[in-house]
Amino acid sequence: MERSFFEQIKRLLALAEIGLAYSDNNYDIERYEEIQEICLDMLGQLTDVPITKIKAIIQENNGYKTPKVDVRAVVFNPEGQILLVQEKADGCWALPGGWADVGYTPRMIAEKECFEEAGLAVKSNKLIAVMDKTAQQMPPEFEYVYKLFIRCEPMDTQIAAGAETDDVGWFNENELPELSKPRNIESQIYLMFEYFRGEKSEVYLD
Repeated sequence: MERSFFEQIKRLLALAEIGLAYSDNNYDIERYEEIQEICLDMLGQLTDVPITKIKAIIQENNGYKTPKVDVRAVVFNPEGQILLVQEKADGCWALPGGWADVGYTPRMIAEKECFEEAGLAVKSNKLIAVMDKTAQQMPPEFEYVYKLFIRCEPMDTQIAAGAETDDVGWFNENELPELSKPRNIESQIYLMFEYFRGEKSEVYLD
């Protein structure tokens, strides 16, 4: 119930911001602003996050609301182990990746993030999955997020932690470390292994 309520508030907030971006009627603008303030107050109560912090996130992207894009590099070694990095943010593990940057293609982002976070040069070659974070039942957050999982081939054997990671390593499917759930969950990692073994071939699409 709490997750559904959280998503409904975010949807209402997005509609208010779209209205503010496109309305030129002062009465409508006042109403959209009031709806926006009510939504921010509700989010603050639901998440215990200060409204000022929520506003800072929301106001970064004023205008017509579209999902943010998170790109993850999926890399396996010859032994069939998957590459994961330990995030400094929570001490848990995730596929190398992060927010999509303007000026970079999805392929470039996967390669860049992998090198920056795991010290490994890779060549991206295949889109494996496009997932909706909400549909995947991942921990809720303020942004609405699409996740791209891109298969990459290692061009080297050397790995090393980066500025945003504490450690990096290769892991077997049945020996996964504690995962950073805001970034990836077990079912997603298991799915990547299915693609690696050739049990799935079509792109997964939410």
